[in-house]
Amino acid sequence: MDEAWGKLEQVESATLAALFADEPDRVERLTLADAGIRFDFSKTHLSRELATRFADLASAAGLEARRDAMFAGEIVNPTEGRPAEHSAERGEGAPASVAHARQLHARMRTMIDAIEAGAFGAVASIVHVGIGGSALGPELLVDALGRGGRYDVAVVSNVDGSALEAALAGRDPHATLLVIASKTFTTSETMLNARSAIDWMVHGGVTDPFGRTVALTASPEVAIEFGIDETRILPFSESVGGRFSLWSSIGFPAALALGWDSFESLLEGAAAMDRHFRLAPPERNAPLLAAFVDRLYSNLRGAETRAIFAYDERLRLLPSYLQQLEMESNGKRVRLDGSPVGRTSAPIVWGGVGTDAQHAMFQLLHQGTHDVPVEFVAAIEPGDALDPEHHRQLLINCFAQGAALMAGCAADDPNRAYPGDRASTTILLDRLDARTLGALIAFYEHRTFANAVLLGINPFDQFGVELGKELAKRIDNQSALDFDASTRALIAHAFGDEP
Repeated sequence: MDEAWGKLEQVESATLAALFADEPDRVERLTLADAGIRFDFSKTHLSRELATRFADLASAAGLEARRDAMFAGEIVNPTEGRPAEHSAERGEGAPASVAHARQLHARMRTMIDAIEAGAFGAVASIVHVGIGGSALGPELLVDALGRGGRYDVAVVSNVDGSALEAALAGRDPHATLLVIASKTFTTSETMLNARSAIDWMVHGGVTDPFGRTVALTASPEVAIEFGIDETRILPFSESVGGRFSLWSSIGFPAALALGWDSFESLLEGAAAMDRHFRLAPPERNAPLLAAFVDRLYSNLRGAETRAIFAYDERLRLLPSYLQQLEMESNGKRVRLDGSPVGRTSAPIVWGGVGTDAQHAMFQLLHQGTHDVPVEFVAAIEPGDALDPEHHRQLLINCFAQGAALMAGCAADDPNRAYPGDRASTTILLDRLDARTLGALIAFYEHRTFANAVLLGINPFDQFGVELGKELAKRIDNQSALDFDASTRALIAHAFGDEP
């Protein structure tokens, strides 16, 4: 694999203008469509030669074997001795795992039917408590597809009490369904929020708050100990990682709020992208080409960040979702064998919503000194019923920004000059619905996996989040004597002698 990287590093770089001039078929070759989504990689510096060299790297890294192992339900998370079976949740995986996922989905649908039939009493609001993947996925789905739906949904992740207070304000505890999402059902922030939400119900006069509570977990026995009846627990498989879990029972609030047909369409769209990733050749494989582009900018051109701008208000939470998916998965410094990666791994992911971002961040992108590859995500069909000119102007701005980043503009006044030759990728959905959103999210999952394979790392563990949690426990248990002087002073100032 190091030899393949060496060959990549020897390829001479060309400007975007030169690439378009030298490769007449560039747009056709680097644009592909599947599952209702068009991917345009032509405004990146991925030359024909680089694409070939990256395909050689993928072969040397064993991408096909690792991809097949993941879909077969084999151990692909060696540090934790687990498979990664999120694709089985949408019907693409080991037959036994697919069958088990379908059983759990059937259980979830049965609970949804019971809620809609009034088994939980009146339900007007859903308060979903989780953190990380247990919150980001459901929140993205509901915000993108469920606005103005039949339930008022609030997702709470921050342990800051102000977040929970805001979520509970104005809601009737007698008509609120509390959903607690935690893989282990021990996550400290989630469990504290859950206890406070139950207290809110009790103080509001609800005599049986656990009767209005649903648990989503891979540890049902712990949820039972917490006080939740077994009939109100929706399990999911231990082999489904948190940031890949929205396809499992973690997606319950979205399935309830959007309707079961929409949830099934979400799964079908993701399954279509699974098949594309498994079957398409490297030169026509969207997640793999995107990973080639990521490695090009991170490892060959020294870009430390990647910006994502959703030109669709319904996708405003997409950058936040991708921050966890990509940085928690690939923010690693060692390879599968424990040796140093030796090169930059995950870029810092950031972004916003167009056209707001144009007036806040695009100055740096057009005239700043940082090399930042940009990703635009938009939909052809509008999501509103207003004058079509709104959506037309939105798309015009999206396309113009990509063109401007590439072309730049010369000027005698250096303050008004744009250097150009700045890369962008455009991802254009036919429409934003459950099926295309499922395909889009699965695209990002497989892109993240492909990046990990090219780097030789494990994208499925996240030990980097554990140290801070452990030190927080030590402070909570008043075991902070061996902390540095600064931390001890902060503790003393905030809490007095004892936290």
